[in-house]
Amino acid sequence: MDMDFPAFEYLARSTKPEEGVCARFYDRSIKTDKIDAHGFPIFENVCFCEIRIRDNNSEIFDQPATEEKIKRFPVEYARYQLAKKQAQTGTPLEQFAFLSLAEVDSLKSRGIFTVEALSEMDMARAENLGISREKELADKFMQQASGNKGLVAWQETEDRYKTKIKKLEAEVRNLRAALKKGEQE
Repeated sequence: MDMDFPAFEYLARSTKPEEGVCARFYDRSIKTDKIDAHGFPIFENVCFCEIRIRDNNSEIFDQPATEEKIKRFPVEYARYQLAKKQAQTGTPLEQFAFLSLAEVDSLKSRGIFTVEALSEMDMARAENLGISREKELADKFMQQASGNKGLVAWQETEDRYKTKIKKLEAEVRNLRAALKKGEQE
């Protein structure tokens, strides 16, 4: 499910939550049975669903997400998908020093997970959601950050070079191994 902010808003308004039940989807790193070439375990991200029931703090249901849980909690799953989509291209709100934890959680409940998504929001919509101050802070931050585009471009180039170097090092290792194997025969 590829979710954008307007679709999330519509889903959140049109779906009634279960009374007294709260769900949260998130990724958890799980150790697999596989081992890499160096003998280290391989991990993978697995989507989990945490379910809490009001007035029952002793029981928390925390299991891998299933189709049944996704259908049961569509708004919460849409929020999870939107967070993943925004995080791919933006700065997570947790890294935005000008917001308190409560403000971050409030924004997340509205389907906003990155500083860029907050800044790109129309001011009228921000006022309707009661987050105009947070949007103004994000706008100022983005204006300041726009002066760092050269640094970002340099970092991207540096990352490409590092990737290329790793590939070349792997090729050299393979060639040395093949040469050594040829000498032994």
